[in-house]
Amino acid sequence: MRGFRGDLTQLLKARFPVLYIESYEEQRVVAEVSAVARDAALLRTLRTVWTWSATGGLIQPDGTPRQGTTEPAAALEAVLRTEVPAVFIFKDLHAALSGGDRTVDTAIRRVRDVAAAFKAGQVPRVLVIVAPVLRIPVELEKDITIVDFPLPSEDEIRGLLDGMIANNAGGGRIRIGLTGEDRERFAKAAAGLTLHEAENAFARAMVSDDVLDIHDLDVVHEEKRQAVRKSGVLEFVNAAVDLADVGGLENLKRWLAKRDNSWLAAAAQYGLPAPRGVLITGVPGCGKSLTAKAVSAAWGLPLLRLDVGRVFAGIVGSSEQNMRTAIRTAEATAPCVLWVDEIEKGFATGGGDSGTTPRVFGTFLTWMQEKTKAVFVIATANDIERLPAELLRKGRFDEIFFVDLPTRAERASIWKVHLARRMRHKAVAGELTLDDRVLRELCDFSAGYSGAEIEQAVVAGLFDAFSERRPLRQDDLIRAAVNMVPLSVTQAERVAAIRGWAETRAVAATAAEDWDPTGSATSTGGAG
Repeated sequence: MRGFRGDLTQLLKARFPVLYIESYEEQRVVAEVSAVARDAALLRTLRTVWTWSATGGLIQPDGTPRQGTTEPAAALEAVLRTEVPAVFIFKDLHAALSGGDRTVDTAIRRVRDVAAAFKAGQVPRVLVIVAPVLRIPVELEKDITIVDFPLPSEDEIRGLLDGMIANNAGGGRIRIGLTGEDRERFAKAAAGLTLHEAENAFARAMVSDDVLDIHDLDVVHEEKRQAVRKSGVLEFVNAAVDLADVGGLENLKRWLAKRDNSWLAAAAQYGLPAPRGVLITGVPGCGKSLTAKAVSAAWGLPLLRLDVGRVFAGIVGSSEQNMRTAIRTAEATAPCVLWVDEIEKGFATGGGDSGTTPRVFGTFLTWMQEKTKAVFVIATANDIERLPAELLRKGRFDEIFFVDLPTRAERASIWKVHLARRMRHKAVAGELTLDDRVLRELCDFSAGYSGAEIEQAVVAGLFDAFSERRPLRQDDLIRAAVNMVPLSVTQAERVAAIRGWAETRAVAATAAEDWDPTGSATSTGGAG
């Protein structure tokens, strides 16, 4: 038998005296341990199960408390005197094993006494410490064995969801609008939550409008947002954009669209692994960060942002732990999109921090190479030449895309996106129409502009219109574009250097195209 029950069975048979299980799910741990202790198919000698908490004291197998055992030392003394085949599950003992006062010293001594007695005794007994944090005094490091207790599996969460649907769908109280694939999406979205958290999320989704359908997936993501915020390293980002809001970049969009739903069981039937991620580099202001947000929204996955600067913040020596916490949180939230913005600023070569950056970077690289969870990494970089070569080799990212200054067709698309968004307001629209002639002229005056610069030209034109309290006009936009000096002029050498690097090292995010009057692109090549 594999998994937690298999590990626990082996440890009980081998008479390990003290086990430590790190988990918030006390009830689930007790249920799993009890199932093993009472299973004659697993153990030749069955064990009774006793529990202890700081408020209830030592609870005997029949449910009655043993008097005078609320103090940890007294409870451990009672355990020593109980010579029957048993598993003693202590829930709050970790709090009594830290602090450094006499009470703590006594509790530590009692645990060592228990470990020695259980190891030498003829009756099979084991002390199981259950705690939400791993807190083992140095005095007990050689006496305690840590046992991994995983979060609920997708099958367990799916069973919980199916049970809640069965209980609430009767009588027409809750209308269920989920297909089999939708239920799979819900179960995967709740992966990384405890059963209690998943139950809360599903219940909230049901009662919000008395309907449970795929649109309620955001409620599950909200529950995950709480877990991410508590980690303190990652940021849960609201992705209120879609890939349609990203002008151009058709090659990149097509590549991403083909990998949508690749974390579902249907993809596994094709023998496909979950995609690792992409590195997007290119000219600043051309939509790299916007693409990361759009992918999350298009795929219906939570978007986590890793701030590398936050990883290196805090006390000396905490950076490696921060990175491990970030990785553990991202995997617990999977399937998800992990966005590392301007990655070169955090992992650039040539740092002088006594080896901290290489160690943290090594942890991140190893995880990217070996990760099995569906965490899709989108890293963006403006100055890719500063990145270590080992990050760029195959196996870390599925592909490296280069985002250049927008072509004429892409500029037309970008103008459309930003103007259409603002012209929904009556005060703005007026008589301005986005016909072929207007788009041609706007593209003529914005040659060499990035997407961000085109957006700022729209904003500047709106300020001119607002100052006179009138609708937006075409000449407002043209004047704003003419008065702006684009990055392609002010930093021409840098743009040329970025293009030179990407010419043979990256896939163009933009398909080659011919201009047509509608501003659409006719693809003639590129990555699919």
